[in-house]
Amino acid sequence: MDYKFNTMDDFDLEGKTILLRVDVNSPVDPLNGDLLDDTRMRLHSTTISELSERGAKVVILAHQSRPGKSDFTPLKQHALALSSIIGTEVQYVDSIFSKEARDIISNLVDGEIVLLENVRFYSEEMPKLSPKEQANTYMVKTLAPYADYFINDAFATAHRSQTSIIGFSQVLPSIAGRVMELELTSLFGILDNAQEPRVYVLGGIKADDSINVMANALKTNQADYILTTGLVANIFLVASGVELQEYNNNFIVERGYEDYIDIAKDLLKDFSDKIILPVDLAILEDDKRVEYSVDEIPNLPIYDIGTKTIEMYKEKILLAKTLFANGPAGVFEKEGFNLGTEDLLNAMAESKGFSIIGGGHLAAAASNLDLDDKITHISSGGGASINLIAGKELPAVKALIDSANKK
Repeated sequence: MDYKFNTMDDFDLEGKTILLRVDVNSPVDPLNGDLLDDTRMRLHSTTISELSERGAKVVILAHQSRPGKSDFTPLKQHALALSSIIGTEVQYVDSIFSKEARDIISNLVDGEIVLLENVRFYSEEMPKLSPKEQANTYMVKTLAPYADYFINDAFATAHRSQTSIIGFSQVLPSIAGRVMELELTSLFGILDNAQEPRVYVLGGIKADDSINVMANALKTNQADYILTTGLVANIFLVASGVELQEYNNNFIVERGYEDYIDIAKDLLKDFSDKIILPVDLAILEDDKRVEYSVDEIPNLPIYDIGTKTIEMYKEKILLAKTLFANGPAGVFEKEGFNLGTEDLLNAMAESKGFSIIGGGHLAAAASNLDLDDKITHISSGGGASINLIAGKELPAVKALIDSANKK
């Protein structure tokens, strides 16, 4: 696969003005508006600090939430948090391309950092525009002349086609930041160099994501085994003819996944030897964990895979040379039903194979278990990583590759 893109190692950035797109979108306390988590800011601090230390003039573009949401806020707090994390002042400007913003950019000295206002305050950021139309937006036409390079470090938004993500790549030499570089190197690595056996552990409540990954991995012969958990497993059990009872069948329909039962039937017809289904499940019964064989499920909610299934899956995981996991095995937040998620994560950590977690809730669960250093790569972007593994073209990645191929 040809995925050549420019990195920060390819250019002398000293004295250059850099437009740097990051994703510092963070949870906000609905009562007082305070930021509740600085994980993403810490993630991007590596790129920001390196650029500053190399003597670049750093102009940060970022967003927080989206119009209409209660956490759609200015980025003043983000600038303060970044300043604390980096140990260098990150100046905040409450506009994106005003005269004040442009004057500040023009007067930056080497190593200085400025964070412009929430790009989603600007009306041309969110609409679906073509790359050419994005390049002709007022934001791009106004800011691009002040910059020498555009660096995209916002992997978590790589599956979005928005002006601040794509537009600048049309008119400026474009580079992957350190977060973007690590993500693409790791994820393309599993696609290009995966050693057998290749095991995918796919679950969670966003079943469409996992089933799309499954379909691509099976049809392109990238998977030896798919271990199904969560709502994904329930859909495939129904497709295989197992009776999960009215409550669980209704849950599939209510989540909008009824059509995926037919998709699951087709995949089982073609790849039944590779798709592994649970043999037992954990039910919420009288507020406790009670396990049943899949052919004896009562009309009560399924909250986890059972212990026999866990042991069966652990054997596959420990033998794997390549592992990709997306989505928790059950309602791991509820006491007693964290068993499947945690045991499978611990098995991944124990495995000597190359392991990737596709962000989201499973990444949070791994962090809670202090397994970050034992998993080869935990993605910072759930949607982006899942789309890439599922074989979909990511607009931001295409823009970086196109820029690198320009002569």
